[in-house]
Amino acid sequence: MDFENKKLEEFNEYIKYRKLAIIGLGVSNIPLLDYFYQKKARLTVFDERNKEEIPDELIKKITDYEFSYFFGKDCLKNLPNLNFNLILRSPSCLPTRKELEEASLNGALVTSEIELLMDMAPCKIIGVTGSDGKTTTTSLINSILQKAGYKTYLGGNIGTPLFTKLEEINKEDILVLELSSFQLMGMEISPNIAVITNITPNHLNIHKDYEEYINAKKNIFKYQNESDTLVLNYDNEITRACKSEAKGKVIFFSGKEKLDNGFIVDNKIIKECEDKIRKHILDCKDVILRGEHNFENIATAFAATKSLVDIDIAVEAVKEFKPVEHRLEFVRELDNVKWYNDSVSSSPTRTIAGLNSFDEEIVLIAGGYDKNLDYTPIAKPIVDKVKTLILIGQTSDKIFEVVKEELEKENKKLDIYMCSTLKETVDLARKSAKPGQIILFSPASASFDMFKNFADRGNQFKKLVNELS
Repeated sequence: MDFENKKLEEFNEYIKYRKLAIIGLGVSNIPLLDYFYQKKARLTVFDERNKEEIPDELIKKITDYEFSYFFGKDCLKNLPNLNFNLILRSPSCLPTRKELEEASLNGALVTSEIELLMDMAPCKIIGVTGSDGKTTTTSLINSILQKAGYKTYLGGNIGTPLFTKLEEINKEDILVLELSSFQLMGMEISPNIAVITNITPNHLNIHKDYEEYINAKKNIFKYQNESDTLVLNYDNEITRACKSEAKGKVIFFSGKEKLDNGFIVDNKIIKECEDKIRKHILDCKDVILRGEHNFENIATAFAATKSLVDIDIAVEAVKEFKPVEHRLEFVRELDNVKWYNDSVSSSPTRTIAGLNSFDEEIVLIAGGYDKNLDYTPIAKPIVDKVKTLILIGQTSDKIFEVVKEELEKENKKLDIYMCSTLKETVDLARKSAKPGQIILFSPASASFDMFKNFADRGNQFKKLVNELS
């Protein structure tokens, strides 16, 4: 390393022998166990799971390192009174938890792995948030930068936890971070280049209300300065309005409007617009990704990397880019029927985008955990695009009711089935699908009613599909 990261050195010196707390043994916090042990911090670990539910290797590590711990549903009960200097919360533990607020009042600094990373990173940071399209857009940006020769670190909500890699990150490198509302909430630092793909209702089972969710998303640009850049979706009313709050340069992208400046998708052609001159950049038939929403993600990535990468190199990277797993992922073709895994679609808007990605007739498998979302918007797209609807999980009744109402309104009929297991849905889809149709697994709901997460759900779906003969 040809320079010294003074901020990191000061932090490492500060935490020596001080009282630190980690809340939640999730992906982002686990690497911190080794790090804080090596830096001689006095660490206490909190996790709402019972001890028996936590992997044995983690328990062994905590014990070997002689860290204190509190496990179980009420593990945070004594947090405010233990006089911690620093508390790192997991994304799922919101900063509005009363125990965290009390600990803060008692003098503790409450932060997170990702906020510490952004504060101490010596290089440029690009951050992406939004209700839909975060992962694909973040991955596209990362691929474009790598194609241009940059050394990048992909992290945040995807990739690997990066705080423990700070010692190897150089000034010329770039951090590319996907940031969820849970990570952004309470954050007081913003990336140099911030992207908001869109904002629609999501995670309302965890956030106090929609306003709290929106304000969390806005933290991605709230602390920018005049030299920073904000990339916004012109087609989304909430994100379009963010321009009035931006401190730096704003670049819009759109899939619906012919902008004077920015990047647009016009009849499946991506164009760069400057002073009303629209330059043809990419024909979307030349990319592997499919669906209008993904074409917009590409336009977004072009906007985010505009100041860093020549557009011709960016186009080359996009043409080579393959879909991220569980996002309209082609699984297999069987008896002239194509199967697609879109398990990441945990909201109606995501599934609508998936439905709109195909011209073929669709057999749709949907339903899952209820995040208190409104399913009315999905009814018409289902009635218009779907030939057979197969429902599963907590939201199956909600989806059924809105679709039934739309069918009655349009005086149409649709085969609808209710299933209790994923295997049932796959077997029924196999029997129902006709040659030339596609089977789309796009739940429009979260996964936590029956699965660990959307990846577990998608992997189980793919396994069942690949076992068909």
